[in-house]
Amino acid sequence: MSQPWKRRVVSDLRGISDYNGIYATPDPNDIRLCDAIIIGPAETIWDRGVFRLRVTFSDGYPSNPPNVKFLTNIYHPNIYKDGRICLDILTARSWRASYDLGSVLMSIRSLLADPNPDDPANPAAAHEYRYDRHLYEMQVRKCVIDSWVNPYDVYVPDAQ
Repeated sequence: MSQPWKRRVVSDLRGISDYNGIYATPDPNDIRLCDAIIIGPAETIWDRGVFRLRVTFSDGYPSNPPNVKFLTNIYHPNIYKDGRICLDILTARSWRASYDLGSVLMSIRSLLADPNPDDPANPAAAHEYRYDRHLYEMQVRKCVIDSWVNPYDVYVPDAQ
């Protein structure tokens, strides 16, 4: 394991236990891939949801951000329908090598409860969040309930 990115991924995975509400395990066949779970933040409309994500590391990690996508269906202003996440720290422009996997997943967890409707990935969700909060919250509750009923029923986008 002489490549620096591999050492960093292993270190990040070991540090996940320091965070509440997030979990991650490496793919047994490829350490570049990790499956993660975020538990919805307590006392929010996302409370008790169990949301699966796929994290992909490049050889350039930690200088380059990981690619993180939700596998669980999420209705949120900053999450694309295919699971991609619109979050500054996941862009090359804002990424810092000091960020670790735990801080990335915690940022995503925080984003669930505190969306940015001014930079929407899902314009319909952003509109509802701003102008019809009740409808937005009903959509989120459905996502939360679906995450319990079908925790392994994940969205897999068509190969491009």
